[in-house]
Amino acid sequence: MNPELKTYKTWREDNQKYLDSALNQLRNTLESYIARRQDGAVASANPPIDLGKIAQNMSAPPALLQLCQFFNLSEFECDILLLCAGIEFYPSFAALCAKAQGNANKNYPTFNLALNTLSKAHWSAVTRDGPLRYWNLIELEEENFSTHSLLRIDERILHYLLGVEASDQYLSNVIALPASSKKLVPSHQNLVKQITTLLKLELKTKVPIIQLCGSEMDDKQAIAVAVCNQFNIQVSFISAEYLPFTIKELQNFRRRWERESILEGKVLLLDCDRTERLEPLQMLTLTQFIEEIKGPVIITSRSPLQGLRRQIIRFDVTKPNLQEQLTIWENALMELKPHLDRRGNILSDQKETFGQHLQELSAQFNLSTSSIDRACTAAAGQIVEQPSTSIERILWESCRVQARPNLDELADRVESKSSWQDLVLPPQQEQTLHEIAAHVSNRAMVYNNWGFGGKHQRGLGITALFSGPSGTGKTLAADVLARELHLDLYKIELSSVVSKYIGETEKNLERIFDAAESGGVILLFDEADSIFGKRSDVKDSKDSHANTQVSYLLQRMEAYSGLAILTTNFPNNMDSAFLRRLRFVVPFPFPSAIQRSEIWRRVFPTDTPIKDLKFDKLAQLNVAGGNIRIIALNAAFLAADAKEPVQMKHILHATQTEYTKLEKSLTGVEIAGWI
Repeated sequence: MNPELKTYKTWREDNQKYLDSALNQLRNTLESYIARRQDGAVASANPPIDLGKIAQNMSAPPALLQLCQFFNLSEFECDILLLCAGIEFYPSFAALCAKAQGNANKNYPTFNLALNTLSKAHWSAVTRDGPLRYWNLIELEEENFSTHSLLRIDERILHYLLGVEASDQYLSNVIALPASSKKLVPSHQNLVKQITTLLKLELKTKVPIIQLCGSEMDDKQAIAVAVCNQFNIQVSFISAEYLPFTIKELQNFRRRWERESILEGKVLLLDCDRTERLEPLQMLTLTQFIEEIKGPVIITSRSPLQGLRRQIIRFDVTKPNLQEQLTIWENALMELKPHLDRRGNILSDQKETFGQHLQELSAQFNLSTSSIDRACTAAAGQIVEQPSTSIERILWESCRVQARPNLDELADRVESKSSWQDLVLPPQQEQTLHEIAAHVSNRAMVYNNWGFGGKHQRGLGITALFSGPSGTGKTLAADVLARELHLDLYKIELSSVVSKYIGETEKNLERIFDAAESGGVILLFDEADSIFGKRSDVKDSKDSHANTQVSYLLQRMEAYSGLAILTTNFPNNMDSAFLRRLRFVVPFPFPSAIQRSEIWRRVFPTDTPIKDLKFDKLAQLNVAGGNIRIIALNAAFLAADAKEPVQMKHILHATQTEYTKLEKSLTGVEIAGWI
């Protein structure tokens, strides 16, 4: 048998012996009291029980003594607890309680019984603030206090007295975290050392609250567990969303958790990563909970919590740096070596080329340790199932899925299906788009290998403004870039993000950028006019508020590790001071007749049957590319319904429908020679 298990088994046996002896001693006390009530008779004397001697011979103090010490119980309060425990263990205690109270129906413990029968009685033991009731060691059956109310020992405390491991039913949302076997990267190991050193100093005076700020919950949890391992303390986790939010229930939860922390020496890990989902009243209650809770607490959050009076010591948990990520990749890929070897010994034969690819992955996706492990695990199956796909492409797509941000509430993910062939732009604009793609593709080389990342700390984000009338291809260009770069494209309507309330717009933008950071996704901010404009001259508080929003957005775009694009239909409304902070500005002009003719030639998929289409005549139609695509689609449906190829008559009908929608008159010049 394991020596520790053997010691524990022996302690439990000794603990049971101590508890039985203490209950027998209490039984003697009750029997003596009953005898005195019956005509002054004296009960037969039982030999005294030396509880101290039993405790002295145990490997650890008995649970009853531990409880009394933990909660500073007096001898009288300890006996009340025993009285309530006895009624659960031995049927004879019920009869003794009834006899002692002179009422056959009162076969249960009460404060009145305890005050009359037990030695060293004091009234403070029955008060609400006394340890028995404050710590919920015992419960009153009736809500309104009476010394004649039935007393019952709390279930968790009953199990504790027996030395049995049991959870508190009122703490069912609290999850015990196992001691982590996860190896931390050096930067996170340094954080653990800092926090441990601080706690060793602080624990001599008070127990502080530690706050771990960062985007990756897995990393924050691993650091919290590693810190607690240094003190041989268990960590229990709860999300702030699952706390009770009525004052009474939260107070009960807080006291029960504090009790649990005292009994088992646990640390509470409070996850506040999603507090934006809480109602204002819930947030106020959460703040009160943090202010009042005693015992060791570690808070995790994405950003520092505001509005707290209590001193909180904050540590920022960043993702592993580039070199650490490369090491994680190399270690994770070694686990995949049996799968990789099916494609040849690439880890050694193609070490330099493959190493460059890992640098590109790290620079683009900025993943946590757990995300890299998951990406490698997902890639393992695909390497077997997709023998014709390169390992580099499989790893890239696996990272893309792992890094996909949770932006469902604030952004729409656009499935990228367009290619350069679908874009019809002047040569200069198309060249600039290729330059943007080159900047994104070669970030790792230029910033890391060539040293520009260290030389220029600010403005490393790749930012662009696409400006021009509606339908000229701004969104299409973003779609083409996303497909070219094999990245996800997220479209954000800025008008839905902007709030009239001070600070709310910045909070919404913060959520977007924080969620997108790990994925290096392309962020497309549509309708930039709702936040940008010629507002650099502050005339009133509204202008100041708008400038703050613009500055924050540009600041986050410049710091963003991916590509961030703004679109506007009204470039003249953009202030030049803001434009200077953007790396690329791409004007999308209204297409010329030659360009419209080319758009018409490319708009129909190769599988679409067409007949006698006059592209030069169609170019007379004075509409943008977006409208041309809608007209072509509607014409295809008309032709399909007629079981015919797409012809000029179908396009004419579709054009009339589109112009009606646009409330625009279709001139004879535009459709001259069509039919």
